Amino acid sequence: MSEEPRVGHANATSETASGAGEQGDGLSARSRRSRAVILDAAAELLVDGGVGGFTVDAVSRRSGVAKTTIYRHWPTRESLVLDACARLDAEYDVPDTGTLGQDLRAFAGDIAGMLQEAEWASVLPSIVDAAERSSEFAALHAEIQRRHAAPVTVMLERAIARGELDAEPESTVVAASILGPLFYRRWFSREPLDEGFLDTVVRQAVGGVGARL
Repeated sequence: MSEEPRVGHANATSETASGAGEQGDGLSARSRRSRAVILDAAAELLVDGGVGGFTVDAVSRRSGVAKTTIYRHWPTRESLVLDACARLDAEYDVPDTGTLGQDLRAFAGDIAGMLQEAEWASVLPSIVDAAERSSEFAALHAEIQRRHAAPVTVMLERAIARGELDAEPESTVVAASILGPLFYRRWFSREPLDEGFLDTVVRQAVGGVGARL
């Protein structure tokens, strides 16, 4: 059986920006320990102050690792932020309930839980703000959103294979129909992400692609 895709840094390949993975990369055990210490410190800084207070100098002070070492692993501030964000991501298996509607409902419930509990939910608004001012952070923000939406592609492909859909809809549109309302309630209207709301969001998304709950 093939390994199931996962939501969060395991599925997202968190080392994309830096170009070096944790395994099979030729790094020594000491280098891997240094990377872990740096990423822990970077994630803590993001939670404490968002992107605005995030500098390589601050990461160096908190981690006790020299800036030259940090830059050897992450050539830019943005690449370090990306991997630090992946450190904050929750991780779980992409839902596989047997129907697209129930898969999307489980996905929506997991995202709603992370929005209310996960540390990245307090960091993401600062990344959105930085993305409006910096092309590098705009690319970073887009990558983070691709990671969060990636499970929807997997669920749609499974639905096609099961015969629930005649053709695969645009996965980014389906992802937006789920994530958009959740993000709106979390950061704009501040209304609760309750079960009834999640049911309504998923019902509309599923109806939009011609599937059934």
